[in-house]
Amino acid sequence: MEYTKMCCFIQPLMKRIALTSHLLHAPNSLVSLPFITSSQSSNLACPASSSDLDICDDGEGPTASGIIIQDKDLLRKSKGSRHGLYLLDLMDEEKIRPDVQTYSRMLKKCTKMERLTEGRILHAHIMKSKFKNDLFFKNSIINMYAKCGSLEEAHQAFNNMPLRDVVSWTALITGYSQNDRYEEAVMLFVEMLRHQIVPNQFTIASVLRACASAANVCMGKQVHSFSFRIHCNTDVYVGSALVDMYARCGDMNCAHVVFDGMPERNEVSWNALIAGYARKGEGENALEQFWKMQQAGVEATHFTYSSVFSACASIGALEQGKWVHAHMIKTGHKLIAFMGNTLLDMYAKSGSIEDARKVFDRLSNAEVVSWNSMLTGCAQHGLGKEAVRRFEDMLQSGVVPNEVSFLCVLTACSHAGLLSEGKHYFELMKKYEIEPLIEHYVTMIDLYGRAGLLDQAEQFIKDMPIKPTAAVWGALLGACRMHGNIELGKYAAERVFELDHLDSGPPVILSNIYASAGRYKEAARVRKMMKDVGVKKEPAYSWVEIESSVAPTCQGEGGKAAMS
Repeated sequence: MEYTKMCCFIQPLMKRIALTSHLLHAPNSLVSLPFITSSQSSNLACPASSSDLDICDDGEGPTASGIIIQDKDLLRKSKGSRHGLYLLDLMDEEKIRPDVQTYSRMLKKCTKMERLTEGRILHAHIMKSKFKNDLFFKNSIINMYAKCGSLEEAHQAFNNMPLRDVVSWTALITGYSQNDRYEEAVMLFVEMLRHQIVPNQFTIASVLRACASAANVCMGKQVHSFSFRIHCNTDVYVGSALVDMYARCGDMNCAHVVFDGMPERNEVSWNALIAGYARKGEGENALEQFWKMQQAGVEATHFTYSSVFSACASIGALEQGKWVHAHMIKTGHKLIAFMGNTLLDMYAKSGSIEDARKVFDRLSNAEVVSWNSMLTGCAQHGLGKEAVRRFEDMLQSGVVPNEVSFLCVLTACSHAGLLSEGKHYFELMKKYEIEPLIEHYVTMIDLYGRAGLLDQAEQFIKDMPIKPTAAVWGALLGACRMHGNIELGKYAAERVFELDHLDSGPPVILSNIYASAGRYKEAARVRKMMKDVGVKKEPAYSWVEIESSVAPTCQGEGGKAAMS
């Protein structure tokens, strides 16, 4: 079902379900106690409203048979047995009795460690026990399969249930959402409403995350409206998911309105707002929210610091980035991989390549993203030879490069004029079965152009297996300006005009080529053409860091800079 059809279909369902929302608060309803069934209520003290079906009692403890089972024994293997699991063999030999606590701890261990094979064995054993019809275990089995990434088995277990409650639906919806199958998660939510099952706050939060990841703001707004009808709009989980949904869909105004209206906020709420501003390149707003988060007494997490470092990188706020880095160290946070990558990127983009090197050297297990960040920093600072050396170090360390890795090293070779090395790495992409993207071709043209090999650059374009874009011809045009090749520059500019007539860059470059050659009439004609078709040169922006703040400056065609 298409999203547009679902958006129209879901409204009457939501109205119908909202009329029965009192079931959420009914004292004896199945919805109010989704985890506890009659067979469990005397044996298990577990909260009914758990977001991810966490099973109680992590610690070691005696079973109903009086045997103390240690955590290491939960998934302990046994050789030559029918099941292959030590505890299940003991149950079959009647040395321990199957009980809620043992099964629950084993299921939780499978879910947490994503042990799918052991989970299947345990599922089969439970289905032969007295708990085979227990709703709690059926829901936990769905959750286990979903967390292990086996959505087909999760859905099969769901379909085999004669009775399903809100937790059953929520577990399956969350599984699809967490495994990047967002449209199916939303479709399941619609199906849930068709069956007149009243969602809870965890269902709504999971559906909102699916809408956010799919950038489906239409459905997200309808779910937001529905949250008011079932009285969970003030829940902190729903509020955080709403902030994240609007932020990921690019509507920071709505995200901030929801955030300001939340009666309770946690670190997830703050992280969603800060990350939203960072993704949009609004570094100043992201930093402002980070300061407010500190003032509110909410402890920053690794995700918070990662977003703030990205925000600092987007505006080149080196001093503020250093302050945040110091704050991270002071609060005892370790430099884990994904946060180290953004910190490295922040230092590189803010002009401190030496600090970027120090961060990279401190990473215990540098992954491909870490290497790519370091390669990008070298490229931006014109350190082509260092980029080549680090790329070779990456290959020797066993890290497999991806298309971004090759783009980084090609860019570094282009900026440093390393023609032979650039050609070598472009050919090396075939060895790793990486198909060059348009960005790789643009970089190669720039490499030929900077070396003054304009004829080879033109031939390279003609030999491309894909259709050249405006960016490809724009790279050739830039090279023509660098070397004063008027005729080829005119030809490249005409190709750009055909593909993107609203881009102000190419006509400005062509005008400058004519002006540099003293052909002022042609330069004036290009400028007139721009005016006739309504193309205006966009003003240039840059960021200037003044003490502890960052201010943008704007420079227009007149060449005068002004603080904005």
